[in-house]
Order: sequence, then structure tokens, then C-alpha cells
Amino acid sequence: QLRIVESGGGLVQPGGSLTLSCLVTGITLDGYAIGWFRQAPGKAREGVSCISSGGGWINYADSVKGRFTISRDNARTTAYLQMNSLKPEDTAVYYCARRWSDCSSILSEYDYWGQGTQVTVSS
Repeated sequence: QLRIVESGGGLVQPGGSLTLSCLVTGITLDGYAIGWFRQAPGKAREGVSCISSGGGWINYADSVKGRFTISRDNARTTAYLQMNSLKPEDTAVYYCARRWSDCSSILSEYDYWGQGTQVTVSS
């Protein structure tokens, strides 16, 4: 059974770091792009970062460029989001999702989503 499970969220002070993990079980990651998204209270879900199926193409939202790093380990069917220099405005539920082959900014093109992990940046 296909499952996507995010983990690694928590409470962190401004300027701190967290690493989120996205574990995909029940199916290989080969051939699929993995996207990270977030949704803050009262706001629409937005794209944060995405890595293509082969890992050769990566993009980041302008708001996280230079602070976040996405990676993937297909052997472990896991993707990661390293988040540094966290800001209060990064507070949100973070989700990962898969899409066949390439990344897309269209959320509905991602066919499986995890349940999310809460990231709270506060002093």
C-alpha cells in the first residue's frame, strides 16, 4: 500500500534549523518528482521546493532560496528538506507529494500526499 509520511517537524527558535523527511512506502520513488509544500493558517497551500525524478532539476520558492535544501535518496525511498535560518513566517504544516517525472507548480498534478508535519518557528 502506498503511503507518504512526513516527519521531523517541531518547535524551533528563529534562526534555527530542522530537517524534514518524506518517506514513501509501498512503491519505488524511481521516476517520480517529489515536491515539498506548506500551508500556514488561513493561507493557501504553496510550493516550497521540488526535485525531479533523477534529482537533476531542483527549484525553490523565492522565500526559501538560500535557506532550504531539498534532496532525495531513492534507495531509501526518502526525500528531505533541510531548513536553515528559519523565520516565524516559515511556520506552517509541511507536506510532501509525488508527481510522475517532472516537477510542477500545479498542486493538483501531484497524485499522492502525506498528512503533513507541523513546523513552528517562535521564540
